[in-house]
Amino acid sequence: MKSLLSYKDNTLIKVITGLRRCGKSTLLQLFKEYLLQNGVPIDHIIDINFELMTYDDIREYKLFYKLVCGKLSDDRKYYLLLDEIQQVEHWEKAINSLNVETDIDVDIYITGSNAYLLSSDISTLLSGRYVEIKMLPLSFKEFLQFNHLPKFSIEEKFNQYLKYGSMPAVASLPQKDDTIYPFLLGIYNSVIVKDIVERTQSRDVALLEKLMRYVITNTGNIISSNKISGFLTSQGRGESVKSTTIASYLNILEKAYIVYKVDRYDIKGKEQLKTLSKYYVSDTGIRNALMGYADSDIGRVLETIVYFELLRRGYQVYIGKWYNSEVDFFAVRQDTKKYYQVTLSLMDESVTARELASLKAIPDNYEKTILSMDKTYMSDHEGIRFRNIIDFLLEE
Repeated sequence: MKSLLSYKDNTLIKVITGLRRCGKSTLLQLFKEYLLQNGVPIDHIIDINFELMTYDDIREYKLFYKLVCGKLSDDRKYYLLLDEIQQVEHWEKAINSLNVETDIDVDIYITGSNAYLLSSDISTLLSGRYVEIKMLPLSFKEFLQFNHLPKFSIEEKFNQYLKYGSMPAVASLPQKDDTIYPFLLGIYNSVIVKDIVERTQSRDVALLEKLMRYVITNTGNIISSNKISGFLTSQGRGESVKSTTIASYLNILEKAYIVYKVDRYDIKGKEQLKTLSKYYVSDTGIRNALMGYADSDIGRVLETIVYFELLRRGYQVYIGKWYNSEVDFFAVRQDTKKYYQVTLSLMDESVTARELASLKAIPDNYEKTILSMDKTYMSDHEGIRFRNIIDFLLEE
């Protein structure tokens, strides 16, 4: 909301993107409430949700343009709130016209559930005229505000977050596997069908499913299209799977915001590397609904949660590479750089030595932190901090 308000009354088109059901529509409605509370007349807020039957016939940009113009009755400012606008073919032509016409005053806000909303053709047409506001599911602090679990300790609440994930609607459901996981699978299936198959004409749903399961199984591991291709081919699909096909499908999953790619960064050479990356599923609950949840998965889930927390805090996040050693996350924001290692526990001395070695190898003075679930705080070691993950997630 703060980000949205910072662009209010700016001529830029505000484009809110993110995974289905992560809260984009709610954000628009909260913004509408803000406008009403601050004196904007209701008839100067044009609120259109293209998933409602009311607008089922508006699927072509000229009809959409005519609909909006029919609601403009004076020269005062109007606020145009458009939900799931990708349902309208060539919507960008109408939006571009509304944005540049000098005889109307329209402040435009739109949402969409896949990155094809800002494909190269559309972004070219809107070039220099839009700002993307990327939404993620709930942080742990937000999760605590949504979920009222008064009898739970903070550790028990965090375990709920690990297990059921961060989709806002989960808070309103009975906190049971047989209620929550079918709901999350429904979101996942909607992403596959509506945001991938329908939008891209990708018909090999079975390959998408296998690819998702591979990504989940290998969370935190560096993978490549060639490696995945070899694995899936060996699983007896009946034909070889080209690495170019895998790369294309990974890109499709990214554009639906269901997985996020993390590239490697050569710290010494100061350059982003284009080969070998990690992938994280955007909601741990969806991950667990697909593959099950076991104690052996906790380390991978913790790493996923830390990655998305760093994104929420405005960092660009990479895998840090220093010669042959690797740091889980190299986080960059403006002039700030930080290094993070994530592990379940440091009680094993060999684990502590391994995690320290990767950070100690990097000869700069940027902040270095090891995050774990340990409660017993160790003293800083040669400038390297030890922090509890829950404390890290709850800090200001």
